[in-house]
Amino acid sequence: MQVTTYWLEHAWLGTHVEPGVAVEVTGERITAVRKDVTAPPPGATVLRGLTLPGLADAHSHAFHRALRGTVQVGSGTFWTWREVMYGVADRLTPESYHALARAVYAEMALAGITTVGEFHYLHHQPGGTPYADPNAMGEALIQAAADAGVRITLLDTAYVASGLLSATRGKAPDRHQLRFSDGTAQAWAERASALKDRPHARIGAAIHSVRAVPARQLGVVAQWAAERQAPLHVHLSEQTAENDACQAVHGCTPTQLLADHGVLGPRTTGVHNTHLTEEDIGLLGGTTTGTCMCPTTERDLADGIGPAVALDRAGSPLSLGSDSHAVIDLFEEARAMELNERLRSHTRGHWTAAALLRAATATGHAALGWPEAGVLEPGALADLTTVALDTVRTAGPVPRLAAETAVFAATAADVRHVVTGGRVVVREGTHVLVPEVPSALTKAIAALRD
Repeated sequence: MQVTTYWLEHAWLGTHVEPGVAVEVTGERITAVRKDVTAPPPGATVLRGLTLPGLADAHSHAFHRALRGTVQVGSGTFWTWREVMYGVADRLTPESYHALARAVYAEMALAGITTVGEFHYLHHQPGGTPYADPNAMGEALIQAAADAGVRITLLDTAYVASGLLSATRGKAPDRHQLRFSDGTAQAWAERASALKDRPHARIGAAIHSVRAVPARQLGVVAQWAAERQAPLHVHLSEQTAENDACQAVHGCTPTQLLADHGVLGPRTTGVHNTHLTEEDIGLLGGTTTGTCMCPTTERDLADGIGPAVALDRAGSPLSLGSDSHAVIDLFEEARAMELNERLRSHTRGHWTAAALLRAATATGHAALGWPEAGVLEPGALADLTTVALDTVRTAGPVPRLAAETAVFAATAADVRHVVTGGRVVVREGTHVLVPEVPSALTKAIAALRD
């Protein structure tokens, strides 16, 4: 099998920046990492700038990209935003969803993202009738990721109720949510079981929230994921209203409810984890349940600032997601987690740049079931993201501070090259598989307007 060599002008190796690194790739894997290579070897592909492992966007709702700009008009709350979101969801078909997701995942690739965790709950036709292929919408997302040259973990989501009603059952889905619901968690499991892993795609599970899956059905989803050793994600305590409803019906917090039904654990990730008690934080950390912070969405929806520092200290691994895609920029997510905490605590330096980069790379990949990605070392998947160090945002600092520059100054627009599984996907800032990504986004979003 042919060996391809990439020469990295500067490489982030997990703890520090190393100049002059040669990475040898065979097939999809890194087979050698050689330091102190002061000049490009003959025939090597040269990546000038700072090369990181590919970034992992651990929480995405691809169709929310169509809301950008629209939902920033006027005021409101999460709940008024949700009504606008439903309007877009109502108009999607497998064909239009593929077109939109292909463009969104191409935008992610341009931002240096090589793996996406797609929290997928838009399963059926309007009114709830299944498609001829009950997984047509999920398959559209899997194909879109392949077309855009990124890996995907399809977090197929159980969403069977519209809210909490009693200890045994939930409220019936409203007319918008019928598209999301399989009726019961068992029916969800039967449909999701037809989805299969493939080289660029892995199948995981998600519980939309404790609002959307009745307590007695939570264990069905947890068991499904456990049997497959698959990642399990859940929106957790994003809104205080969710906490209040759970307390009223179950007499406990959503975190405690998930713990009582076997949902927490090292393969589980709580998304947002915003409004937690000290006991909740202890439960999440003590079970090594992960936390995916989505700061740009959490601030866009006025959700609040989650206790990321306390969760980290308690033992909950931190990852990052762009969620509603108010922006798609993992550098912004990483620095926002730190800067949000500075605003709240009035102190600086809660995480090093290296820790924030690990959240965007290795920890994010682990949360999505790709533990062999997110690092630059032999045996890892050959996913590389190169950030330019000569733009108006990144020029100036000395190379040994390139990681700090990437986290605290760079944006998605500074990504120059992206390699996924040894294949070049972005070259000199241009996507090589999806021509004219802005045009593709414009066309796909325009097709969903009234």
